[in-house]
Amino acid sequence: MVKRLLVIVGFLFIAVGITAQPDPPSSDEQLANQYYAAGEFDKAVVYYEKLYEKNPLQIYYEYYLNCLINIQNYKKAEKLVKKQAAWYKADLTYFVDMGRVFRVQGQEDKAKKEFNAGVNAINPNTSANRVIDLANAFLGINETDWAITSLQKGRKELKGVYSFHAELADVYYYKKDYTSMINEYLGLLDESPLYKQQVQNSLQAKMDSDTDNKISVLLKTELLKRSQREPNNTTWPELLVWLFMQEKNFAGALVQAKAIDKRKQLEGEEIIPLAEMARSNQEYDVASDAYDYVIGLGPSKVYYRTAKMEKMNTRYERIVNTTNYTTQDLLSLEAEMQSTLAELGKNNTTVSLIRSLAHLQAFYMDKPKEAVMLLEEALLLPGLNANEQALCKLELGDVLVLDGQVWEASLRYSQVEKAYKYDAIGQEAKFRNAKVAFYVGDFEWAQAQLNVLKGSTSKLISNDAMYLSMVITDNLALDSNPEPLMRFAKADLMLFQHQYDKAKNYLDSIDRDYGMHALADDVLFMRYRIAYKQQRWAEAAGYLQKLTATHSTDILADDAWFRLAELYEYKLGDTEKAKQCYEEIILKYPGSLYVVDARKRYRVLRGDKLND
Repeated sequence: MVKRLLVIVGFLFIAVGITAQPDPPSSDEQLANQYYAAGEFDKAVVYYEKLYEKNPLQIYYEYYLNCLINIQNYKKAEKLVKKQAAWYKADLTYFVDMGRVFRVQGQEDKAKKEFNAGVNAINPNTSANRVIDLANAFLGINETDWAITSLQKGRKELKGVYSFHAELADVYYYKKDYTSMINEYLGLLDESPLYKQQVQNSLQAKMDSDTDNKISVLLKTELLKRSQREPNNTTWPELLVWLFMQEKNFAGALVQAKAIDKRKQLEGEEIIPLAEMARSNQEYDVASDAYDYVIGLGPSKVYYRTAKMEKMNTRYERIVNTTNYTTQDLLSLEAEMQSTLAELGKNNTTVSLIRSLAHLQAFYMDKPKEAVMLLEEALLLPGLNANEQALCKLELGDVLVLDGQVWEASLRYSQVEKAYKYDAIGQEAKFRNAKVAFYVGDFEWAQAQLNVLKGSTSKLISNDAMYLSMVITDNLALDSNPEPLMRFAKADLMLFQHQYDKAKNYLDSIDRDYGMHALADDVLFMRYRIAYKQQRWAEAAGYLQKLTATHSTDILADDAWFRLAELYEYKLGDTEKAKQCYEEIILKYPGSLYVVDARKRYRVLRGDKLND
């Protein structure tokens, strides 16, 4: 196997582990190493000479040579290099060692003569590893141009055997000659498209450390040139797709991916994963365009049904995740979902779309009865697997809670919990059942369920259970009067049912009748949730600001800081304030569930280039 080029930063004298060493080290070797590490080369040289004469290992040779150079015993250093070179005639690195000895004496002409001799010694019989070793030796003395000359000579002499593209690319990167580096990597793909993954990995590593973003700009320019120059070569547009994806430029990636799909007649095979990636990054327009392209290929194509389904799910997610929609958007989506189900049929392959439609109707269009009928119909579909059945029952339970049928909802949740007692979906059902008990004021039973869920394998469920459990404990243990908690629970139910005015009325009554109650921070947080649902961003931020100012040590504090940061970043357009909020979490709440995401978002807003 050909050695990869090792780019060395700085002047390295020590090469550890190149060849086998005596094990365990002798006392002479220990003394030699100690003196060398202390910079006492006049003492170390005595021992390294002794070790080398006894056993001329490469490691001893290098230490010995470095000692001779440091004590300025140049004649002996020259003799040592000549002796070693005579034993290993195929090793070209000794030309560099001799040049180094001449250079430290100020004999630059002689040094260059040795360097040139090393390069000229490369011939068609020289192995690629020997050429790379020579280039590494030059890099070890910061001679990048000589390293490049070595590799280029190797390419010329070993034509058809090894091209040194990757090695030259590494040296050009070290030299900050990014244009040449890119051309070398792309030259590797000229040899064979099979190197694509290797090239992508190498370029990714280089771009990750390029804070000025110069490499990606130059790479994009070169790929576009090559795509125009070689219209039948799909390698370059494929690499452009990859580059655009790294930059999260999904629109640019889609343009290239469509061209590739048409040229290679892939029938949407590579468009679908691109659409999924765009959708996961909330690039809904790009995702929809991608699905439309696949749909436009015709119903006979293999990805047609997938594209139809996922386009609907994309439009649904836009409404659920962005809260930026109109009544007409809801009506249009409902009609298109129903049309898609009419075309594809209501069956076990379209059940996820049925669930989405039911959720849309119940929670966004005030049609809980239609949603219940749809979900009950879905539960009777032949071939429906157990997991899909459980998801439908959870959704049905939610819709029944929304419709005020809390006991019917509890029955559906209990069925899922019993069927999936030890799985995440069963724990989710148990939590929703505990919420039902909370809504109706059965705090003791709710607390018992929540205590079990605190140890859930799902961190999200565990944290939600812990919070609700603390709400119950804190507000019953210190006060024998359950009335404030009853009102709070009713407000929570009204919020779930989208009856925001009624929810606020209950919260107002708590503030009015129990102003100093322990629920104060929870009331503020629920007011934020209501304002957010109503897309009142400034009002929502105001509640969180008050919460963080007056309840900085309570359980909701880190949650409030994180949500406040998101409001500033995504809704209010104040990145400076968002940064300050993320920093609060990082510095004051190191154990928070949000600290990893806060650190990542803070670095992005600060302008750091992330690896992920």
